[in-house]
Amino acid sequence: MEELQLIFAIVTGIALLLLLIIKFKTNAFLSLLLASIWVGLLGGLSGEMIISSISRGMGDTLAFVATIVGLGAIFGALLEHSGGAKGLAKYLLKKGGETKSRLALLVTGFIVSIPVFFDVGIIILMPIVNALSKKSGKHVLYFALPLLTGLGVTHSFIPPTPGPVAVADILSVDIGYAIMIGSVIGLPIAILCGLIMSKWITPKVAEMVDSKAELVTEYDPSLIKSIFLVLGIPIGLILLGSLFGTLAREGLIAQSKIIEILGFIGHPFVSLVIGTLLALYFLGKKRRSSKEELFDVANRSLGPAGSIILITGAGGVLKQTMINTGIGDMIGQAMQSGAFSIVLLAYLVSVLVRIMQGSATVAMLTAAGIVAAIMPGLDLSMMDKTLIMMAIAAGSIVLSHVNDSGFWLVNRYLNQSVQQTLKSWTIQSSMISITSFTLIFILYQVL
Repeated sequence: MEELQLIFAIVTGIALLLLLIIKFKTNAFLSLLLASIWVGLLGGLSGEMIISSISRGMGDTLAFVATIVGLGAIFGALLEHSGGAKGLAKYLLKKGGETKSRLALLVTGFIVSIPVFFDVGIIILMPIVNALSKKSGKHVLYFALPLLTGLGVTHSFIPPTPGPVAVADILSVDIGYAIMIGSVIGLPIAILCGLIMSKWITPKVAEMVDSKAELVTEYDPSLIKSIFLVLGIPIGLILLGSLFGTLAREGLIAQSKIIEILGFIGHPFVSLVIGTLLALYFLGKKRRSSKEELFDVANRSLGPAGSIILITGAGGVLKQTMINTGIGDMIGQAMQSGAFSIVLLAYLVSVLVRIMQGSATVAMLTAAGIVAAIMPGLDLSMMDKTLIMMAIAAGSIVLSHVNDSGFWLVNRYLNQSVQQTLKSWTIQSSMISITSFTLIFILYQVL
């Protein structure tokens, strides 16, 4: 009877979450909190335990995520303010030439989406796509889909973008490890889907060539050097700190003062502070931005970040509530005695929530909360946890349609009808999801 009660609690909890967001258009932060309280009440928790779950879930999650998301938001805003994203696209287009323009756009999206939100990347870079289309006479999707694929893959799979950072924290995955595995999975999938499979859904009918269309590919070399510097140093420090920390914990190298220092400066907190300071100087002050401008850029960037931080914290509350009710232990025991894979569960939950309510972030957090409650009862390595995290990310990008804000951005900036966007970006996002999960599932079984 107790098991039935817990199953009822989780099923109705997810149903309530979806109902609040879809039917009543309730803010995701409030919806996650209400769903967590509902699960706690039906799961047999006392009022005191529910309050404790909210406090601990919110506190434990935001202790890590708030700092990373806040610094990342400032970092990304500075890249946008300096013109760095467009500059990088122009640099890659000029180096690769028009014949490699699709690859250049894919790589641009892949890199830019590390510090910049998906929707901001579309707004900044889509004018270049439209110019390429008019100049070449090829359909706009021929250039847009590689860019969107690069943006979407990094946004879903690779920290320090907010979604992956939050899931990594909830599942206790090392950030450096997540960057490495996310890149190993994300880059080939981006190339496969963005350059090859996207051609299947790109109309063959050419656009009218605009002989007056001008594609400006002139760029500032010093800006490009600055971009690679401010992006490369923090990510490099995180990877170094993660690598040497792992080697020391496994006993493969001896602990020393140098390892301790590398661990300190390689922690995402410190490395992103360093990266943000470098961005303030090289993308701000050195490019003659005033103190007032930089102050305003940093302040404005924290508005959207605040919303993401609160939603992430509410996802942590759901996780903690499920742990405290014992739902995670129950599902974990059932999985140990059966043949159902946790990586498949992670993907399917993320897919369900994504399709029903549209937000990739909510889908990732809901799936992470459920899976995190199960994991303590299972014998999982860091690789296992990371691949589970990747499965959640793969599910969160599937079937972008009319309930997804990203769908409407693509629709508007490509000047398409709803039906055309469904036939292009909706199919493309689903191809990314299915192919990436196939790779993840194979790796999970093999490794």
